[in-house]
Formats: sequence, C-alpha cells, structure tokens
Amino acid sequence: MTLEVIEVGPRDGLQNEPVPVPTDAKIAYLEALVAAGVRRIEAVSFVHPGRVPQMADAERVMARAPRVPGLRYAGLVLNERGLDRALETGVDEVNVVVVATETFSLRNQGMPVERAVETFGAVAARARAAGLGVTLTVGAAFGCPFEGEVDPGRVAELVARCPEAQEVALADTVGVGTPADVRRLTAAVREVTAAPLRFHFHNTRSTGYANAVAALEAGAAALDASAGGIGGCPFAPEATGNIATEDLVYLLERMGVRTGIALPAVAGAGLAIGRSLGKQVPAQLGRVTAWPP
Repeated sequence: MTLEVIEVGPRDGLQNEPVPVPTDAKIAYLEALVAAGVRRIEAVSFVHPGRVPQMADAERVMARAPRVPGLRYAGLVLNERGLDRALETGVDEVNVVVVATETFSLRNQGMPVERAVETFGAVAARARAAGLGVTLTVGAAFGCPFEGEVDPGRVAELVARCPEAQEVALADTVGVGTPADVRRLTAAVREVTAAPLRFHFHNTRSTGYANAVAALEAGAAALDASAGGIGGCPFAPEATGNIATEDLVYLLERMGVRTGIALPAVAGAGLAIGRSLGKQVPAQLGRVTAWPP
C-alpha cells in the first residue's frame, strides 16, 4: 500500500515564525526535502506580505526552487490577486482555502464565507484553464478557535458548493480533532464528493498522529506533514505545529505503508530547518537512532 505525503513545512511550517527566515534557508530546506524523496511540496503562499511577512519572498523562492522529474509545487492562494502571482511563478497547483466559520474566515481571509466560496469558484476556473491542479482546503473543518465545534454537515455543504475542486483537503487548523471526528467528517464529505480526500493535522493536543491513522483507515489519498513538525497559523490562537513528516513516515512505514520518502534524510531536513530557526523542532525522529538498529 502507498500513501502520498504532502510536505507543507516550507509554507505552513514557516508562516508563523516570529523572525523572518532568509530565502537562502528556505531554498536549503526545499533542497533537503527534494533530496529525501518528497515529490509534492506546498512551498509558498501568495498572500499580502503585510499580513503574512514570512511569505513575502514567494516569487524569489519559486524562482530558485529545485526542479526534478515528478516533483510538483503548490502555492496557497486566497483570492484572484494571489492567483495572478501564482500564475507568474511556475507552480504546478494551487491550494485555495474556504474556512468553515464566519469569524475565522474574516480573520484569516478578510471576507465572509459566502464570498470565499464565490472566490474559490473564480480562482478554480482560471487555475484549471491555465493547466494547474486545484485543491480546496476547508479550514477549521474540525473546530474553530472562535466559534467552537463545527458540524460535519457544514463542512460537507461547503464542499458540495465547490465542485471545481480536484482534491479536497480537510484541515484541523487548531488541532482539536480525534479519530472519531475524522471518521464522522469523512463520512459526511463522502456524501457530496468523490474527489480524493487529503487531511491536514496539527498536533496541538497530541491527537495528530492518531488522526492520521484514522484518516488512512477511512480512505485518505494524502496526508499533509511538515518536516521538523514546525507550523501554525498567524490568525488562530494556540495553533501549533503540523504533524512532523519524519514521525509520520516512520509510523506509516512501520505499518507497511510506502511513502517514497527516505526517513533519515527527511529527519535531517527537519533538524536543519531547526538550526536555521535557532530552536529545537518538535519532531521526534531526528533525536533518536534508526530502528531497527
């Protein structure tokens, strides 16, 4: 069995850092990830630099990003201006966010949910016409830091209203979900779409890896992870790191699920970005010896 692991460290991992990360460090991170066998990377976001300063160099990053056969780069976009920038950089796909709750949508994107759904349709149509892949990410799909619990039916409704999506990512933005929530949400969304399902988990409450296994068992086509376990959202209180790519790869490989990612190399990428950030990253697999010995 195989599962696609999508690396989001260069985007979601770095966007919440308080100190600007030099472009050179971002390129070194990308190079290490590609050398480890990662073949799908969400590398940048095309958002207003005043709101997310860490992503202000998106064009420079993409101009220098390593390219090898089979490697696909994604950029996160929130509106048509973001798409304009993405189209100029050579990304292979775009990830477009619609948040499940009004309060978080206004804080994260500066627009109500209804407008975000309309924007998704316009962005998706243009992106697909340009030959780009399109992912719909439903943010705060498992819970909202401002409004609390999110009904799976609400998430399913939003997915149904975005039929242009070639892939649907369900994001536990603040890490509140449990395996039971994964199963309920998957069942609800499967009622309205046959698109491949991708899951984005944060380990804020130590349920991220259990949720990853639940998603795998529920038929996930892909899981997001961040080398080093870094990450967070600038607009969500207490949003901590993504599940770590190296820890997830170890878990999956020991379960007999192939990822195509070399564990020692991706653990090294996590340690390296930690040195660039001047801190110890949350990931565990870079701290221990290989197993089996």
